[in-house]
Amino acid sequence: MSGLILHEDCRSGNCYKIRLTAAHLGIELERKNYDILKGETRTPEYLRDVNANGRIPVLQDGDRFLPESNAICFYLANGSKLIPDGHFDQADMLRWMFWEQYSHEPNIATLRFWLRFIGLDALTDAQRMQITGKRENGLAALDLMDRYLADRKWFVADQFSLADICLFAYTHVADEANFDLEAYPEIIRWMERIMTMDEHVGLDD
Repeated sequence: MSGLILHEDCRSGNCYKIRLTAAHLGIELERKNYDILKGETRTPEYLRDVNANGRIPVLQDGDRFLPESNAICFYLANGSKLIPDGHFDQADMLRWMFWEQYSHEPNIATLRFWLRFIGLDALTDAQRMQITGKRENGLAALDLMDRYLADRKWFVADQFSLADICLFAYTHVADEANFDLEAYPEIIRWMERIMTMDEHVGLDD
């Protein structure tokens, strides 16, 4: 693949998982950064030319634009070592990717965004009312991950896959949402395995 453009906010874990996928595959990405806090993905030009939904990330491949982070990761990795062989293991990988977007990211990532980038004092009353529920759901997600990893190194098929990349992106910064990662020793060991891989790149790279 060549000539790919990632439209992103570099602080976003959803954007980071795409860069991490590309790094493991040796794929070069041109990066165009947008500050979502300044409304740069809500301009008429962005809505017209990149994503009518006004969100990041978006992968541009020629004149085609693909939104949704996990779909982009799958597009980049299709046919690669990051997708296991066998229909069951492939479906199992997808279920963890769906779970990440449904049960993990909406809680951990949202709290990180609110607490680190918006600030508690700037939250609306409606947002403050959601904090307790999101924290409980985030703790439940981390607990499930830690228990699942107790007798395995990776999430699917005993190999590093997109499931690990997509779950790593926001798990490794969960402390920025005031989650105590030290309470999850299996998650810590899993993250260390990922961070010591030769192809690994960090969020700020």
